[in-house]
Amino acid sequence: MSRQIALLRGINVGGHNSFPKAKQLALAESLGFRDVSVLLGTGNLVFADPGTPPEETARVIHDRIAADLGLTVPVVVRTRDELAAVVAANPFPQATAEPKSLHVTFLSAVPADTSRLDALDAAAFAPDRFRLAGRELYLWCPDGIGRSRLADAVGRAPLGVTATSRNWNTVTKLLALADA
Repeated sequence: MSRQIALLRGINVGGHNSFPKAKQLALAESLGFRDVSVLLGTGNLVFADPGTPPEETARVIHDRIAADLGLTVPVVVRTRDELAAVVAANPFPQATAEPKSLHVTFLSAVPADTSRLDALDAAAFAPDRFRLAGRELYLWCPDGIGRSRLADAVGRAPLGVTATSRNWNTVTKLLALADA
């Protein structure tokens, strides 16, 4: 069975955008999604492919959250095969030994303007590294993302698209759920 994965940005982080796990599940089921799983409580939904393009699924979820909860929550959706391709394309395989040091930022579209990212002097941020690959931005911070100057610089680079990040543990768990 084909699956989709919805990634909601900023849910239940720092006490903002309260949206409990049970309500996430209920919302997905109210939209007619079947075989729904919620990973963690931070906006990670896996469900049977509803037969709509991922961009349409994202819009439907976004609009329902706004209507039902009054929250503006950016949503990015990937198919199971797209998520598997993200895992396979990891440009920093050595980082998987410490999966909390590797993050993937999922973008709603390929950014039209990457000049701010391109202008970053990678050597100035060593050992941290990043790579933009289509609609994903991989960020490896061996000393932790909380102290990373590169994470801050990358986060300030406007890409003009919806973006939401997950650490490698979460990415691989989502793929495992999609394969279950």
